[in-house]
Amino acid sequence: MVITLVVAAFLFVPTGKYVEVPGSASVTSKFVHVAGKKDRQPGSYRLMTVSIIGPATPAILLWAHWQPFAEVDSKSDLMGNATTAEYNALQRYYIKSAANAAVVAAMRAARRPVKVHSRGIYVMSLLRNSPLKGHVRPGDVITKINGQQYQRASGYTAAIARLKVGERVRVTYTHRGRQHNVTVKLVRLTQTHRAGIGITLTDRTAVTSTPHVRIDAGDIGGPSAGLIFALETYQQVTGDNLRNGRIVAGTGTIDEQGKVGAIGGIDKKVSAAAKAGATIFFAPDVPATRAMLREDPHYVNNYVVARRAAKKIGTKMRIVPVRSLQQAISYLRTHK
Repeated sequence: MVITLVVAAFLFVPTGKYVEVPGSASVTSKFVHVAGKKDRQPGSYRLMTVSIIGPATPAILLWAHWQPFAEVDSKSDLMGNATTAEYNALQRYYIKSAANAAVVAAMRAARRPVKVHSRGIYVMSLLRNSPLKGHVRPGDVITKINGQQYQRASGYTAAIARLKVGERVRVTYTHRGRQHNVTVKLVRLTQTHRAGIGITLTDRTAVTSTPHVRIDAGDIGGPSAGLIFALETYQQVTGDNLRNGRIVAGTGTIDEQGKVGAIGGIDKKVSAAAKAGATIFFAPDVPATRAMLREDPHYVNNYVVARRAAKKIGTKMRIVPVRSLQQAISYLRTHK
């Protein structure tokens, strides 16, 4: 009986840990839909993901120990202060924001009409000393500061930066579709020593373009599909045969100017891309700044990690460093 209970616990009782492993390499054209256009050219772009298993049982943790790119995280490491439901919602907000930025970047690169419409700012997380704790939750949308609405997140942060620690501000936000107001005192932020409300944020936007572009990522979340969304959008809009029959994988955040940013889990994405038969893998080449090293003293350039992963598995897939959408487009044009 005791042995049975021990075996059952080993197989079925969660530990509170989570395991990150290589995920999928999905064909990106099924997510990106451009009005009047179809991606019928040979080859494909591949959207890379990381799979999260958890809460993991002792059996899964033992299995993970023998996997080359598995990573074990605590819930707080993975989700911060968010609940599981909030974390999943945030991942959906992240990918929607990434999709909008990708459309803007791609349309600008293709010199097609595009407009961005502000819908406020998503609350991604709250710092320990945030005066909004107990009022605002991750996933809520802040729409006004002292009754004023701004076009971009930078407008909100600039408005707050003009105020002093201890001053009161009225924050208007929506939670589950309902509008609320709360007045709080500004606190001193640890990193900048300026006054703030203690949140991390991202823009909530809507995009209109000609032709119309719709990106529906389904159950996939996170911001790292931005670059590959932009490449797929650009190719459909222009009809430019950049892939030349190849399977092209890649990862990286993107902003509306086409700048590529760093992401997590790139070693796992390299592994998944190689298994999918990709011959090119675009990796963010973001050098460490002092600010980045203060936040993460162990930061390593994504491109460097990707090269190491490719060497570890012995793949011939080319790891290509990129800092912008235009660099990725230029590489595909000149390396056929």
